[in-house]
Amino acid sequence: MTAWGLTSTIGIGQQKKVIMNRNILIFAVLFPLLGCSTLAPLTSAPPTPATVASTATTTPADASVSGDPIAKIIQSDATAATPAPTEVTATASEDSLSPNIDIAEEDPGNIWDRIRGGFAMPDIDNPRIDQQLQWYVRNEEYLDRVVERAGPYMHFIVEELAKEKIPLEIALLPIVESAFQPFAYSHGRASGIWQFIPSTGKRYGLQQNWWYDGRRDIYASTNAAIKLLAALRDEFDGDWMLALAAYNSGSHNVNKAIRLNKRKHKPTDFFSLKLPKETRAYVPKLLALKKIVANPEKYKLDLNPIADEPYFERVEVDSQIDLALVSRLSEIDLEKIYQLNPGFNRWATAPEGPHFLLLPIEHAETFRLNLAQYPADKRLQWVRHQVTKGDSLKYIAAKYQTTTEVIKTVNKLSSNRLSRNQNLMIPVASQSLSSYKLSATERLNELQNTPQNDGVKVTHTVKSGDTWWNIARRHNVGVKQLARWNGLAPRDKLMPGQELVIWSRADHKEEATSLLQIDNIMIPDQRRIMQRIGYRVRRGDSLARISHKFNVSVAQLRRWNRLSANPRLRIGQKITLFVDVTQTSS
Repeated sequence: MTAWGLTSTIGIGQQKKVIMNRNILIFAVLFPLLGCSTLAPLTSAPPTPATVASTATTTPADASVSGDPIAKIIQSDATAATPAPTEVTATASEDSLSPNIDIAEEDPGNIWDRIRGGFAMPDIDNPRIDQQLQWYVRNEEYLDRVVERAGPYMHFIVEELAKEKIPLEIALLPIVESAFQPFAYSHGRASGIWQFIPSTGKRYGLQQNWWYDGRRDIYASTNAAIKLLAALRDEFDGDWMLALAAYNSGSHNVNKAIRLNKRKHKPTDFFSLKLPKETRAYVPKLLALKKIVANPEKYKLDLNPIADEPYFERVEVDSQIDLALVSRLSEIDLEKIYQLNPGFNRWATAPEGPHFLLLPIEHAETFRLNLAQYPADKRLQWVRHQVTKGDSLKYIAAKYQTTTEVIKTVNKLSSNRLSRNQNLMIPVASQSLSSYKLSATERLNELQNTPQNDGVKVTHTVKSGDTWWNIARRHNVGVKQLARWNGLAPRDKLMPGQELVIWSRADHKEEATSLLQIDNIMIPDQRRIMQRIGYRVRRGDSLARISHKFNVSVAQLRRWNRLSANPRLRIGQKITLFVDVTQTSS
């Protein structure tokens, strides 16, 4: 381990311990010199988290000490933390000690210095790098925003990379992937700061369910990304540029390009390969960022400093817990809880885990102390629901923002059958759902209600047979736009009954408004470029796969090609399609 690696492991708490030990040593040396002078005993009051002041203000007005577990904690802490008055007479000798024992905490340093010291990829000059470099230089405000978002996460990422001896250029990769936006979701279904697609995320142990998405979990996704990058480094014999290209476009694409160049007796370095357009810009973006971090003054940029010390701490909670309660017990704003724990989709942590949280270091111990005194059975609130005619588990789960699995587990139900007047216990949020502003539901609600372009807002309920393409065409919008307005990707599957928000573009707003109640708005074809395409069937193709590729329905494929309901396709068989070439998926 290098010197900077060793220094970085000394966190804030350890620095304070070092300072305290120095103080004690000075007292031990100087105490005999004080003669008859009397010093007050060196005692510390029991921990008194700031809950005594601030939690009281967040406790509901009608909550009494006897009924509110948090109020009980506050009252007991306030009593224990009030020491008896002690009269201390200061002497000249005592006062003379003050300048000698006032030792300031060590400066943690700047993370950018550490990253520069850990650069290990070759310095390369190339026009494609210069192109990206100039863009960053022209957009200093963008870099400022990204650096601000990176602040809470960067030290942790650098620490984890250093443990695995991975070049610290990789700490800049989330800038390229997601601009350090923890809730980023791409048109290719990639999520989180490291942009894992669902299948790769599962392969590297990232759970994905209604409650939790490990691809957005800062702790879990960073470690998964490091494992993936290390595997790609080994696959490409230590060539980090090829490994990064594979991280973006997949190993198969990079290996295919390498084989092609070998057959043509061409070089097989990154800049010589024929790779997808996005990948050809992807690695140069990282190398451009490296140049900026290496010498920001050269480009007249000022990178805002980030302290090279831990920002958060992992705290075990052992069971599901309401995130609003976490906010109260830790004295942290609820939005900050979500920003450090963006993997949690709902109002609480996931019932099946992970059962840990990331909390700012200065609040972690406050949370631990308060949680230890808080009744375990009060971590969630409960309501009793009496089943009425027409109720189903699915309906009840949606009503209370939970899942059918949770309801069945809690109530020990072996099937989905319910009987009238049956009582069910349901875990519910302790606050209004709208107060959990960064939950998946509220983020989607805000997104869908943000006006887009000059269109008229239409709510479309998905029907059987609907596709992204035919809905988008009907409303004269792009498929990617439509997906983005709904927090989805064009490859996400549409389900009957699902509601989509569309900012419909009709020639006249009055016309669109008059048609809002009709779900077959006919828009002129001014923005569409329809083309007849001949497609040759490939190995592994099916009608469903071809329809998905070109954003058409299976029924349309059968009709255009006069195919039976379950045709047997042959490799090389020609399929005719009529597609809008401006809206097909890649």
